[in-house]
Amino acid sequence: MDIHHIRYFLAVCETRNFTRAAEKCNVTQPALSRAIQQLEDEVGGLLFRRERNLTHITDLGNLLRPRFQQIQDELTGVRTEASRFLCLSEAPLKVGIMCTIGPRRFTGLLTDFNMRHKGIQLQLIEGVPARLSDLLETGEIDVALMSTATSFPERFDVTSLFRERFMLAFPAGHRLGQYDAIPIAAIDGEIYLRRVNCEYWDYLTDLCDAQGVKTLVSYSSEREDWIQNLVAGGLGICFIPEYSAVIPGLQVRPVAEPEVSREVCLVTVAGRRFSPAVSVFVGAVKSYGWAKASSRSH
Repeated sequence: MDIHHIRYFLAVCETRNFTRAAEKCNVTQPALSRAIQQLEDEVGGLLFRRERNLTHITDLGNLLRPRFQQIQDELTGVRTEASRFLCLSEAPLKVGIMCTIGPRRFTGLLTDFNMRHKGIQLQLIEGVPARLSDLLETGEIDVALMSTATSFPERFDVTSLFRERFMLAFPAGHRLGQYDAIPIAAIDGEIYLRRVNCEYWDYLTDLCDAQGVKTLVSYSSEREDWIQNLVAGGLGICFIPEYSAVIPGLQVRPVAEPEVSREVCLVTVAGRRFSPAVSVFVGAVKSYGWAKASSRSH
């Protein structure tokens, strides 16, 4: 039994005539008749009674017709879904993005991508690097946009997209406002508000220790907006990535002596084949003018 047998059976049910059914299926009548007989042999009973120009569906045929219709509908649905997927119509795409990466640098990319590929249904999934790495490995996301203070595992393919400096954020009127670029040594004794999801926390802490800089961690939060509001309210200072979306009233200056920066990267699983939607997205990310976007962000 195959899909052609089912298709021929349903055509005869619809037309009640073998000749018209053969024309509908674009096959010869003998070929259609053989297929119906093979199907009857397979199910073990007659599906039709042929009386001159009239064809009647047997009780067995009536019993099986809904099941065969369901099979054909499901296969048609499979073909339709596959076609939409391959033609980038209603094609799903899950992109993991590190929660400390601000939207400013990616808005232009996503706008351009949407204009070119309106049929792709893109979902952004936030997370810390460890979680995004797990989601990549298990296939729950297709690609990730993230950074690390150490190095990425060998199982990943990594493409650097742009460099992003770390800034110091402080409230209006703070003494750090006198600097164009703030030396690490200048924050000695300050109250620090910790962004819990910052992947550079250990690196920045070690850097301060090496410079003999002591800060007092007062508040911590996973929420970037909460930390920014607390800083703007005068409760302390914090490190913040250069392209973060900054709330009104927050002052920022680049870190200096030494400068601190990170590389934001496109990360995929090495050797894994891309779906058409993933392939065009990866190509769009790699070919995007990140240097021009950087100048526009300033």
